[in-house]
Parts: sequence; structure tokens; C-alpha cells
Amino acid sequence: MNRQEARKRATELVSKMTVEEKASQLRYDSPAIDRLGVPAYNWWNEALHGVARAGTATMFPQAIGMAAAFDKDLMKEVGEVIAEEGRAKYNEQAKRGDRDIYKGLTFWSPNVNIFRDPRWGRGHETYGEDPYLTGALAVPFIKGIQGDGEYMKAAACAKHFAVHSGPEGDRHFFDAKASKKDLEETYLPAFETCVKDGGVEAVMGAYNRTNGEPCCANKPLMVDLLRGKWGFEGHFVSDCWAIRDFHENHKVTATAEESVKLALDMGCDVNCGCTYQKMMNAYRAGLITEDQITESCVRLFTTRFLLGMFDKTEYDNIPFTVVECDKHQKVAHKAALEGIVLLKNDGLLPLNKSKLTTIGVVGPNADSRIALMGNYHGTSSRFVTVLEGIEDKVAGDVRVLYSEGCDLWKPNLSNLSDQDYPDRLSEVQTIADYSDVMVVVVGLDENLEGEEGDAGNQFASGDKVNLELPIPQRQLLNSVLDCNKPTIVINMSGSAINLGVAQEKASAIIQAWYPGAKGGQDVADILFGDVSPSGKLPVTFYSSTDDLPDFRDYSMKNRTYRYFTGTPLYPFGYGLTYGKCRAKEMSVEAGSDGATVKVTMVNDGAVKTADVLQIYVQDTGYELAIPNPCLAAFERFELAAGEEKEITVNLPRRAFTSVDEEGNRDVFSHNFKIFAGTSQPDERSKELTGVSCIEKDVTI
Repeated sequence: MNRQEARKRATELVSKMTVEEKASQLRYDSPAIDRLGVPAYNWWNEALHGVARAGTATMFPQAIGMAAAFDKDLMKEVGEVIAEEGRAKYNEQAKRGDRDIYKGLTFWSPNVNIFRDPRWGRGHETYGEDPYLTGALAVPFIKGIQGDGEYMKAAACAKHFAVHSGPEGDRHFFDAKASKKDLEETYLPAFETCVKDGGVEAVMGAYNRTNGEPCCANKPLMVDLLRGKWGFEGHFVSDCWAIRDFHENHKVTATAEESVKLALDMGCDVNCGCTYQKMMNAYRAGLITEDQITESCVRLFTTRFLLGMFDKTEYDNIPFTVVECDKHQKVAHKAALEGIVLLKNDGLLPLNKSKLTTIGVVGPNADSRIALMGNYHGTSSRFVTVLEGIEDKVAGDVRVLYSEGCDLWKPNLSNLSDQDYPDRLSEVQTIADYSDVMVVVVGLDENLEGEEGDAGNQFASGDKVNLELPIPQRQLLNSVLDCNKPTIVINMSGSAINLGVAQEKASAIIQAWYPGAKGGQDVADILFGDVSPSGKLPVTFYSSTDDLPDFRDYSMKNRTYRYFTGTPLYPFGYGLTYGKCRAKEMSVEAGSDGATVKVTMVNDGAVKTADVLQIYVQDTGYELAIPNPCLAAFERFELAAGEEKEITVNLPRRAFTSVDEEGNRDVFSHNFKIFAGTSQPDERSKELTGVSCIEKDVTI
């Protein structure tokens, strides 16, 4: 069904409703209208990395871990699994009259905010710090969810529009101030891509204000840009209780009724929260018109008709048995393997179990299920921790000794120095004495980085105060490294952590993110060489927050790899493999519409591996261009030892555009450099990988 037909049917249905009935449908928990055959519907559902909060579902790696795969085809597969399992659940729940929260087909994912600062607690919900990468991964994810059938399989939602990335504790009253240049250059492109290329059905506004106006009632963003310039035709939803913030925290209105008026005036169609319960008060006071209520109601029912909620559809017979089926589990396994990033390897990896007698596995995340999950997750029927994955891999051949070693984090240790060791470190040191190799599993979990309001995290706001591991873990790591045994450090976090000590002293380092329910199995597959690692960092790993501007400063100066002037610990786009892939040759055919780039990749190593071709563009002729080379294209590939392959990439004209101070995007120069390689063309990447990108000067 096309949108025109769906809107026509929605208009006809809504015309039969009273104004009170129409107003009721703008709540996230829309009640039934029995006389018209309209069942209750709850708009609130989540699917950040699998169907969330609705019982058993296939659990993929957290979004940042999927982003590290740099794999567009994978994102479409993940979206398809989410839609399939979401439909299966919806079919059964609707059949039983269960239309509660997390039971619908409108998934409030993906999160395409830019992870501009590593302290932001919700950054692991995003696809990283680069606008191009974020949009390129979000589009196939959206298309996978929404499908290409006669009806929409499920509805995706791009959030949180816009200029939203902390601080979490301030989000209900914070005003994110961004220049016109930063808006167009960084904060808005991924949303534009979701709308124009992804056809996303919904957009969710953020809690904060942007340049003085609340994001759920922001004329420049919602009216002029989203529905105006971009031509968005879907529905707009508020973040949960964000409209209440208008009068309670932002103080841009005085009453709930005034907040209803402001939100509806700017086109916010559905309210996650309670403020739209005051809609009829606002209507009776003459603050809003019935036509306004009608328009939002029509938009919402257009979505419901597109989803086939009032028809028989090709999805009605999807059985519940598809939930967490083997086929879907294989996609999750693939996602985890592709997203794991090898940060250092002095030759210890991959491990050869025939040469080992005892492995020591220590650390608070070694046997942690929570560290597998991230946030906004479903329930898995089986978990495999890193400890269990290693034990399963070497069962009967190698002894595994284990100690938790320390707690993940303890507030009463906040004043201890790194030399004040908890008692359990003697057990860790004993294990080191008896082991051939040590595996130290450290990091965070959703209790230490997450969303404001989660009382379980450090300060009931999920932001980090710095990039350091919690003190007990630093003590643990130092203790193991001082034993001078070959040591592999596995970090499980959704953001940059200072791993400088490990980089200096450990034999190998793996960034495992929050890899999903069976992530320990995937980590073990990497450790023992069943699969070569091939993930790339979608964020910069800095050495310290001292290298960064103030967290509340939304200027992009010295933020992310595109603007950073310092030397990172690990650069964006970086990740090692067990092979040795490099760009051997590059040819470029450029014209006014863009360029065609052909790159010959070769694997000089002795191991078959996947890797990622990364193409970067730098404008060398425009003084206001982004200072560093910017990712413009990427393609996953696989090469056997000694194999080479030519890969063709088309760069659109947009890849050569820049943005002026007034926010105008255009090609302002004719002189560019194009770089090709398996990392970005910076000195730190060259130092860590030993391989340079190849480059060509290009005239457009």
C-alpha cells in the first residue's frame, strides 16, 4: 500500500471520530474506539539491537558494536530479523488482546545521534562519531525493519532529533547551542539520510533545547527542515515526558496546556508521556484547533494503515517459532564476530591450544552476563560469557583457572590509590603463577554508562566522569601486568576507555563492546583463530578527557577524528586482523557529479581475513573545509592469504561538499585528496598498523 492510499483511508476513518476520540489517539497509549473497530495501540516499542523489553528475542551486539563491523549488508539483515520477530510477537499478542507497551510494530530505533564526546552515557546506542558512517548504517537497518512488501513490516524511528548527546543529567533543561555550520556538517546529516534515503517512518525529538527551542517543538528543525526542506511525511513522536519539560524545566511555557499547543503547532503527533492528556483542555481554551488534532491523527493512522493493522497482510502467518531461531542466531553471531576490534597484537594471538596447558581468566566482566547485553535489550534463552566461551573452546585440552578479581566498581573505593589492592588480587596473582597466558576481562556495563534516570548507574545519570577504568579494575590490571606473563586484555564497554597501560604492557588487546547474549563464544572464536578479527573503531579512543573540550560545549572544534588536533590512543577506523591487508593501487575518474574510485586490495599475510576498505576525502582548497580527511565510503571484503581484489566505489558529489559559516553546503573548491586503505590516513594509524594509505590528488 502506498502512502497516498494509506492517508486516504486514514482521513476517511478519522473523519468519523469525535474531537475527543481524535485527541485520545495522539497519546502513546492510544485507547480503543470500539464503535469504529479501532483497537487500542501502544506506540512505544524498542529495537536498538533486537526486539527489546518484550520477552525472549535474538540479542545482537549493542549498536556501537554493530557499527564497528562497518557492514551495510549486515545492518539490513539485523533489521530484517527485528521485523520478523516483532511481527511474530505482535501476531500472538494481538490475537490474545494484549496491546500493552512494547507489543506494537513501531520501533523507536535507530539512535542516529553523533557520539561527539566519549563521556556521554548513551553513546553506545549510536553508530559512532561520524555522520557519514551513521547514515550509511542506519539506512539499511531502517529498510530491513520496514521491508519492501505490499505493507510495511514494521516502522523504524530515527532519534533523537536533533543535537543531542549529553550531558544526561542536564537533558531536561539543557540548551545545546550549535552553529549553523556544525548543524549541517555534523548533527543533521544522518537524520537527513534516514529521511531521504531510508524513508524512515518516524522521527523522535530529543529532551533538550537546541539553540533555545525545545527539540520536540522546534520550528527550525521540525517545520522548516524536517517537513519543509526534507519533505518528511511520516509521524513525529516526543521523547518520553519531554513535552512536560517545556513548562517544568525549560520554562518556555507556563502550563501543560500551553505545552500541548507549542508541541502541536510544531507538528509533534504523538506524545510519549502524559501532557497530551491535557489536549482537550487546550482545545476548549481555544489554544489549538480541531484541524490541528485531525492532521496529527491522520498522520498516525496513515502509519497504522501502512502497517496493515486493519487488513490481512502477508505477515499475519509469521509464527512465534521464528523468535530466536537458528537462522537469526547466526546473524547475531556474524554481527558479534565482525564488530570485535583487535587493538594490539604482538604475535600472541591467535592462541594455539595445543601449546597451552593452563589459561588464567580474571576480571569482573569475565563471567558477567550484564556486560554482554548493553541497554535496551530483549531476553536471551541462553548466555555465553567470555569465561564460558573460553572454557567451551578448550574443554578437555586446557585447564582454565578463574577469579573475578575485583568488583566492577565500588563507590567506597573512590578515594583509594592504584596501590591499595583489594584482597582478591592475591588469588589473581596465584592464578598468574600457574598459567601460561592470562586473559583479563575489564570494562563497564549498562550500570556505569547508560541513560539518565537509571538509578543503578554511578550518579543516576549514565555519563562517565573520565575515560579511566574504575579504580578496582585498574588495580587488577596493574597487578596482572606486573606478573610479566603473556596477557590479553579484553575490554567490554560501549565507549572509549583509556587502555594506555595495556597498550604499553599487554601482549594483545581486544575491544569486545557489549557483544550480545553469546558474545563470549564469539570472543573465544577470535582468541583461538577460528575467525580473524576485522572490526574497526567507529569512535576515537582518546588518552584522556584533558584532550577534549568541555562536555557541555557543542562546538565541534577538536572533537572526533574529523576535527581533533591531538594524537589519539586509537584512531577512528582502526582495527587489526590476523592477515595483512593493504591498498596496492588506486585509480580515480572524477567529474562534476563525483568520482569513481577503483582500489586493488591485497592480503600480504598468511591468514585469510575480512577487512574494510575505507575511502577518505579531504578538501585542500577551501579554507572552511573540515580540517582532517573525512570518511566518504567503505566496503567490507575478504581475501585469502596472498589474494588481491579490485573494489570499485562511487563517490557522489556530496562527498566533495563543504559547509560555510551560514550552513550552506556546496562544492567550494576544485582541489581534493582521496585516500584509500584499511584505516584513516593519519600518522597514528600508520604507526599502529605499519601500513600507509595510498592517496591521489583529484580535481573536481
